Amino acid sequence: MSWKSDNVKNIFGNWDETIIWSCLQGVMGEIHTNATDDAAMAILGDFAFYAGKPSEELVRFKPERLKQDFMILVPQNDAWAELIELYYGDNAKTVTRYAFKKESDIFDMRKLERAVLELPDGYELKLLEEQEYILCQNNKWANDLVSQFKDYDTYQKQGLGVVAYKAGELAAGASSYSRYNEGIEIEIDTKEAYRRQGLAYACGAKLILKCLEKGLYPSWDAQNMYSAALAEKLGYHFSHKYAAYEVRETHQTQTMNTAAY
Repeated sequence: MSWKSDNVKNIFGNWDETIIWSCLQGVMGEIHTNATDDAAMAILGDFAFYAGKPSEELVRFKPERLKQDFMILVPQNDAWAELIELYYGDNAKTVTRYAFKKESDIFDMRKLERAVLELPDGYELKLLEEQEYILCQNNKWANDLVSQFKDYDTYQKQGLGVVAYKAGELAAGASSYSRYNEGIEIEIDTKEAYRRQGLAYACGAKLILKCLEKGLYPSWDAQNMYSAALAEKLGYHFSHKYAAYEVRETHQTQTMNTAAY
């Protein structure tokens, strides 16, 4: 590992976040540093994590091929948060997210197996394969189940997922939002018409079982209290709340002298 790689790893320190690990390991995503190499940004999908000495250069920067209107920005500390608020202003909405401990051997296998068996009548669980990958791409509500994998071949190699069907219609799914060497970050989505029927619970349980079968850790980070409650029902233990910013950008992104890692 080069000195620069070590330096970037040290900037992020012990931040217990799999999206950062995906970027540092070179599995998915990108790392960018500022000109003085004392700040870094890990960016993958909708997420950007900022660490090191607060840098306006990085807060203003977005890689050309990753430009999009919506991002979730996660500051390492209050100083980064202030800088994000200063630059994005009213375009940055403060939200609370819920982190869960990454613990091995905590899952009650029998409970998870029962959750799968308790799938409501009329529904069928299937592994997320090529047909399901295409359906997820073509259904806006399900897009994030596969959106970070450029094609099915990539998903087949790096991803893992489960979907629920009803009468041939895609109703819900649990999949890898992202992948790192030791596991996945879980994404769960349910079509609005099929919510509150236990589908997320059954799909999540099945995906956790498949991950454990393959020696992968199924990491969970909750967007809201409903997702947090589901995580605890599946066996995860709450760690802490943290602040993030949902940004719908209207600023003109500027080109800056950042070094890609």
